[in-house]
Amino acid sequence: MMAVGATSADRAQPDLSSFRIYVRGLPRPMIFVECPEGTIEMQIGMIGIGKMGGNMSRRLMKAGHQCVVYDHTAKTREALAKDGATAATSIAELVGKLTQKPRAIWLMLPAGKVTEETVEQLGGLLEQDDIVIDGGNSFYKDDIRNAKKLALKGIHYVDCGTSGGVWGIERGYCLMIGGVTQAVDRLDPIFSALASGTGVIPRTPGRGAGDSRPERGYIHAGPAGAGHFVKMVHNGIEYGMMQAYAEGFDILRNKDSKDLPEDERFALNMPDIAEVWRRGSVISSWLLDLGAVALAKDPQLETYSGFVQDSGEGRWTVQAAIEEAVPADVLTTALYARFRSRQEHTFGEKMLSAMRYGFGGHIEGREPLDPDPSVKPATGPVAAQDAAE
Repeated sequence: MMAVGATSADRAQPDLSSFRIYVRGLPRPMIFVECPEGTIEMQIGMIGIGKMGGNMSRRLMKAGHQCVVYDHTAKTREALAKDGATAATSIAELVGKLTQKPRAIWLMLPAGKVTEETVEQLGGLLEQDDIVIDGGNSFYKDDIRNAKKLALKGIHYVDCGTSGGVWGIERGYCLMIGGVTQAVDRLDPIFSALASGTGVIPRTPGRGAGDSRPERGYIHAGPAGAGHFVKMVHNGIEYGMMQAYAEGFDILRNKDSKDLPEDERFALNMPDIAEVWRRGSVISSWLLDLGAVALAKDPQLETYSGFVQDSGEGRWTVQAAIEEAVPADVLTTALYARFRSRQEHTFGEKMLSAMRYGFGGHIEGREPLDPDPSVKPATGPVAAQDAAE
């Protein structure tokens, strides 16, 4: 790895292929990343160390990086400290414990108010050339605004759409990054350690010898906001894929309906169908893997109600489609199906719940019904109305 600040064109990439260990029985290979000789060991602050942030910190420490962590829950901080992190009891203390300058602080917080307040607080604590990375699921237009605000103080803002869920500590993460090149390149050792790597996926035929980062699981998508925009559409597509699986399994399950002629009724085995589709089928995917695991444990999915939440990105994807006048029939319908699931529940909706729990540990009924899409300063008539109220 080149020195901090090296450009992507100059960067020499270490070969991490020898650090992949394949364990029979897991949905995907486990990937343990070490720091090969010559790789820069960085120090990074992590604010928000729940399911995702905690596992990301552990993966970074496994790669030789130093993590200074903060969470409002003392128990969470202490658990990560036992794994090698340096715990801070406040955001100000975390900033003070980051001795490597320029400093880098990664936020893994819910989109909306809490992220906005934390960015605002860091803006008053950090110095010129320090970097704030929002790795949550913030609205991309908020990223653009936050980047402009911090730039006035000389602080860099990087948005990073992060996919991988609770399995990311083993499989690695898919990272979609937005921000100025100088800041993104400086953080390359961090992104490289978090990313999935090439793994066993063969090279795409016809792909030239350009930027190697996409093949290793991370991409510099463009300026501030571009990373979260790509992740937003990624999640919109995820909604559509999950809905297609859910509807298909619902059709299969109801083939033994009493409303059908008796000779047309089939009592189909859902776990076996999911399993065979995983092997050689054109619709195989990690989402199907997770569905197959759920069906193997609970063929009737009785542990799920079918109440399906949405985390916000599906709504924003549909909003972007409207702004761009792009037809998005499948993605829009998939979003509306989630709204309907909160009123009545089908087997297909239980399948959706099972897949969401599989990749993200999402528990039914534990998330807000209306995700806060953004926090924007009110202007014009809206501001006047707010003041009057």
